[in-house]
Amino acid sequence: MPDAPAKIEIECIVNGAPRRFRAWPMDRLLDVLRRELALTGTKEGCGEGECGACSVLLDGALVNSCLVPAAQAAGSVIRTIEGLALAGEKLAAVQQAFLDCGGAQCGICTPGMILAATVLLEKHPQPSETEIRAGLSGNLCRCTGYTKIFDAVVRACQSTGAAR
Repeated sequence: MPDAPAKIEIECIVNGAPRRFRAWPMDRLLDVLRRELALTGTKEGCGEGECGACSVLLDGALVNSCLVPAAQAAGSVIRTIEGLALAGEKLAAVQQAFLDCGGAQCGICTPGMILAATVLLEKHPQPSETEIRAGLSGNLCRCTGYTKIFDAVVRACQSTGAAR
């Protein structure tokens, strides 16, 4: 009988800081972020990559952390909802817009929605309605009906100096 795989040491940058942790090679990045690094802002929704609640930025790309093996994060730069605000800021503009517009209800989808909106606004500072809908399309919300979330993205465009 072959030996069971051992935990591996993984080094990466998380929210701007070098981090080192041990994980089983096929542990999900979601679980490592929450359990090993105590970054509980990343939520588990479906566990199947369908809802976007667990979204994080991995080397600048929006990914569902429930589908990413922890070993794949080695050497990567990861940004979670906790690392979104710039140094000295309480909240990033998108986070503040979600708060101001009531874009969160139960809160499960909120971190993923905010990160998806952040990526959208980095690519399209002045997104059209169609671009906003497409940018958020990988994230499901079962509470808000999306109107307040959409309003929050529009407000974030305005507060960051981008006009629609």
